[in-house]
Amino acid sequence: MKDVNTLYQQLLQPSDNLISEIAELKGDILILGVGGKMGPALAKLAKQAIDLAGIQKKVIGVARFSEVGLQDELNSLGIETYQADLLEDDELQTLPDAENVLYLAGTKFGTSGKESFTWAMNSYLPGRVAQKYKNSRIVVFSTGNVYHLTNILLGGADEKQLPQPVGEYAQSCLGRERLFQYYSSKYNTPILIYRLNYANDVTYGVLLEIARSVKEGRPIDLSMGHVNVIWQGDANEMAIRSFRHCAVPSKILNIAGPETISVRWMAGEFGKMFGQSPIYINEEQPTALLSNAAEAYRLFGYPRVPLKQMMELLVEWINQGNKILNKPTHFQERKGQF
Repeated sequence: MKDVNTLYQQLLQPSDNLISEIAELKGDILILGVGGKMGPALAKLAKQAIDLAGIQKKVIGVARFSEVGLQDELNSLGIETYQADLLEDDELQTLPDAENVLYLAGTKFGTSGKESFTWAMNSYLPGRVAQKYKNSRIVVFSTGNVYHLTNILLGGADEKQLPQPVGEYAQSCLGRERLFQYYSSKYNTPILIYRLNYANDVTYGVLLEIARSVKEGRPIDLSMGHVNVIWQGDANEMAIRSFRHCAVPSKILNIAGPETISVRWMAGEFGKMFGQSPIYINEEQPTALLSNAAEAYRLFGYPRVPLKQMMELLVEWINQGNKILNKPTHFQERKGQF
């Protein structure tokens, strides 16, 4: 394998489709919640695509910027940034307008014991943002957690499946969707609800967690025995390209990997790569949190980075001791307690 950092950067490059579509997209792009797991890479991808398209368009990122150095890094790349707490209405109202808004703000972990904050972030704030940006197109990041667990033989929940969120995090995320849907209808705001599970990068994700568990000899919980995974770069591409599909009434779109992947199989493959025997606890259940993203593939084509390539890249990344974020997915959770 060529240098792992070089290969990683190659897998983050914008596709020709993204470059051509961003050239046709009118207006600047505003990313609310740019400081999270996906936000920085999303902002960089949008800026790269704009530069390669040879057009003039701003990428603007808003966050609290608690990670030291991130705001300076984005600024150095030509991404305009604003430091703001979106829950503070006076700070929200001073933010610039933009024709295209990517809404990434939200909270998941630490919900237990902080339920009121979770609802404020995931349900109250969306209503304020929807009113502030009622004249924009908005791609709203949501989650497959709004679905109930489905039979592993049925290919995952598609967009016609009625939500049955389990736990306050998932319930508050459905609240986020409902608030945006309400204001979409009220103001004729074109919106796309982007239900994602699970994005994977070399620094975080389900694949990384399983790979590290195998290498470090930690037991792998098979209670959630099957998952969908997608390369973060592919998920970010689909997010930006989703502006073309914002609609009134709002459109719902699942974003997930094409395979229903056995966690046991995945751990076994990592075991072969590391020369380790995986340790398992618990047993697979007949249901899992799975999404069917066939509609997204119809619109955008299949993800460019396949599962095995992600896995091989991760093994090299781990073996070389590269940076890893301490942001576990808790994909094993079956009762919605985050």
